Amino acid sequence: MSIQERFVKSDARDFMTSYLESLALVERLHRLLLDVIKDEFERLGLLDINAVQALLLFNISDNEVTAGELKSRGYYQGSNVSYNLKKLVEMGYMHHQRCEIDRRSVRVRLTEKGRKVRDHVQDLFSRHAEGMEKNGFLGSEGMSDINGSLRRMERYWSDQIRYIY
Repeated sequence: MSIQERFVKSDARDFMTSYLESLALVERLHRLLLDVIKDEFERLGLLDINAVQALLLFNISDNEVTAGELKSRGYYQGSNVSYNLKKLVEMGYMHHQRCEIDRRSVRVRLTEKGRKVRDHVQDLFSRHAEGMEKNGFLGSEGMSDINGSLRRMERYWSDQIRYIY
């Protein structure tokens, strides 16, 4: 094997190692985000709602949506979103009503109680963003670089799914 072939194989191995590290980081960061939200809610004494449900309320925000819309936007898995929406309605965090056009479809929106949870999550994220920038962990340029890379990875994975079917 030539020196050039060894470098090519070494570069491919290095890229694969970096790719696997990125996958592990994305997975760990998501779990850590849920832990951070859980800890914040425990500190606030909001014990009847879990982190996934709080994030769902945050992402819905002031919109009125269906479970299908949340799934199609790629935020949540099918049974997970349906279960959590049902629980949030039962606990009074969301209103629901049948869609006038398609009676099988249910539209949901936040109640005042749900908006308070959304605001708590917004405040948490605002404090974190301010702290990261203020303490020099990550600035605007670094955040833009990360977001650009993650968007390209998302686009690549989406393309892979489209080509399967």
